[in-house]
Amino acid sequence: DGPQRKTQVVILSVKSGQVTVDYVRQLQAVVEREKAALGVLITLYEPTKPMRAEAAGTGFYESPVWGKRYPRLQILTVAELFEDKRIDMPPIGQVNVTFKKAPKSKREVGKQAPLGLDG
Repeated sequence: DGPQRKTQVVILSVKSGQVTVDYVRQLQAVVEREKAALGVLITLYEPTKPMRAEAAGTGFYESPVWGKRYPRLQILTVAELFEDKRIDMPPIGQVNVTFKKAPKSKREVGKQAPLGLDG
């Protein structure tokens, strides 16, 4: 996106269980720190009104190429994804880049990792 056709970053945060407005605030901090264009919170349950208000208050990403505004923080439920609702963002070209790969777990399957507590 943009005059130099620079790839923009979209950060996804997936949460299960009861979600709170704190998850939206945490995602906003990560989006700002990483200078990402958009942040998307994917949750199992419906977001609360305060969560939606917090997300709406973060403003918009404006695409210079597409001439459109996209909500900077978006919240999608798993049910919405199954209903084919998509992230509101500029079209994706032939780009699919993962910037950081999570390290593989070194523990044996079926064994619980130690808690690291004495006693």
